Amino acid sequence: MAAPRVLFIESVHPELSKRLEDSGFVCDHLYDHSRQDILHTLHLYTGVVVRSRITIDQEFLDHAPRLRFIARSGSGLENIDVAEAGVRDIRLFNSPEGNRDAVGEHVTGMLLTLMNRLHIADRQVRGGQWLREENRGVEIAGKTLAIIGYGQMGSSVARKLSGFGCRILAHDIAICHTADSYTELVPMDTIFREADIVSLHLPLTPDTLGYADERFFQSFRKSIWFVNTARGKHTDTTALANALETGRVRGACLDVLEYEKASLEGLDLKETPHAWQRIIASDRVLLTPHVAGWTTESYLRLSSVLADKILAWWAMEISG
Repeated sequence: MAAPRVLFIESVHPELSKRLEDSGFVCDHLYDHSRQDILHTLHLYTGVVVRSRITIDQEFLDHAPRLRFIARSGSGLENIDVAEAGVRDIRLFNSPEGNRDAVGEHVTGMLLTLMNRLHIADRQVRGGQWLREENRGVEIAGKTLAIIGYGQMGSSVARKLSGFGCRILAHDIAICHTADSYTELVPMDTIFREADIVSLHLPLTPDTLGYADERFFQSFRKSIWFVNTARGKHTDTTALANALETGRVRGACLDVLEYEKASLEGLDLKETPHAWQRIIASDRVLLTPHVAGWTTESYLRLSSVLADKILAWWAMEISG
C-alpha cells in the first residue's frame, strides 16, 4: 500500500510532520501556494493540515477524492464546511486542548492590566508623571465573573481565575450538569442580572455572529468589564463603543476584532470605521492582535495534540 500523503497548507510546529513521518506518512508543505495551485494537487492527499488561510468548502472537497481527514491547528472550525465533510466521511481534528492554558492566562493578564490601569500607569511614568490616585485599581476578588461558552477555553479561564476569590458563573447550551467545583452553570438571565465581568468563549456560527450587540449590552443590570478572546465577529463594535460611552461597559479587553481578515492575519480596514476610531481612542479598551492562544508552549502543544489524535485514529483505521 502506498504511503498516505498529508498536505500542510499552513505552517505549524514541525512536531506534527515529524511524528507523522515517523509513522509512515509523507508530508508536503505548500505554505505560500495559491488556493488554485492547492486545488490542482489535492487529489494526491489523504489528509490536510490547516489554520485559517484557506476555506475548505465544497469546491475544495470536490478536488480531494482521497481525503480522509482535515486537521485544524487551533479550535475554531468556521473555515471548514463541517456538514459537507461529514457527508463525505472525512474526519475532522482540531486542538483546543493545545492552547487553552495560553488563553486562560491571557484573559487573566488582560483583566489585571485593564482593571488596574497598568497600561496607562506605565505610559505615564515613562513620561515623567507620578499619578497615584488617578491609577487606583479595581480588584477581581469579590466580583462575579460570567463565562459564556464553557468549553476548553472557557473552563481554562475559570480555572485560572478561581484562585482570585471571585464567584464564577457559566452559560453553555451544550452542558447541562455542574461543570466543576468552582463554577455555577446558570441561564443567561442570571448572568445579565449578576455579572460584573463577562468573557466570551463561543465558536463562530451563524447563531453567534454579532452575539454581543446592542440588546446584549443593554441587558446587564450592572456596568460590566467585557472580554472577547474568541472571534472578533462575535462583537458588534458599534454596540460596544456605545456601551463604553454610556457606561454600560466599564472597560473592554479585545484580543479579536470585528475587522479581522478571514485568515485572522491582520485587519481589513479599507476605510477606518467610525466605531473603530472610538474604540482605539479609549483608555478603557485593551487590545492585542489575536495572540491569546499564541505562546511558545502552545505552539508545540497544538501540534502534539493533533499528532496524538491523527495517529490514534489512523491506527484504528488500518487495523480494522
